[in-house]
Amino acid sequence: MDLEERVAALERRLAALEGARPAVTSPDDGDFWALEGLKQQLGSAGEAAADGGVLFTGAVRLPTNERYEWQYGALTTDVLDENSEDRGQIAESLAALGHAVRLRLLREILGGRRTAAELAELEGLGTTGQIYHHLRQLTGAGWLHTTGRGRYEVPGARVVPLLVVLTAACP
Repeated sequence: MDLEERVAALERRLAALEGARPAVTSPDDGDFWALEGLKQQLGSAGEAAADGGVLFTGAVRLPTNERYEWQYGALTTDVLDENSEDRGQIAESLAALGHAVRLRLLREILGGRRTAAELAELEGLGTTGQIYHHLRQLTGAGWLHTTGRGRYEVPGARVVPLLVVLTAACP
């Protein structure tokens, strides 16, 4: 069974679990239904899943009332594969998030400020040229795309992954 088939099976099992339990739980209440579902899925995946895996999922409503749902699972061996051709792309993607101004730009764009002009009005982001430089870095790494003249947004498929990365980076 290839990775796509395993992820699809994991998604089906998680959907079944979500139907039987509350959609949102607090880590403090001891209800790790997503983790238990992942463990069950990994157990049925056989030898390939012996080292475990990770699952990221989210259901988000932004201040703009846009809604996004997303989930992704991967086996530990695939994540740690040193021969992965994606390592350079992963490094570029993470590097683009490694600047406070870029993180603020992303938060502002998720919050509804979508044009370069709106972003340039904000305090503490630098000159218009600096803002465009940061926007280009984020666009090049896939965290943003342009939707028209001077208008930016986080691609729908990247909203929850961005929030996952930001959550994981919090102490």
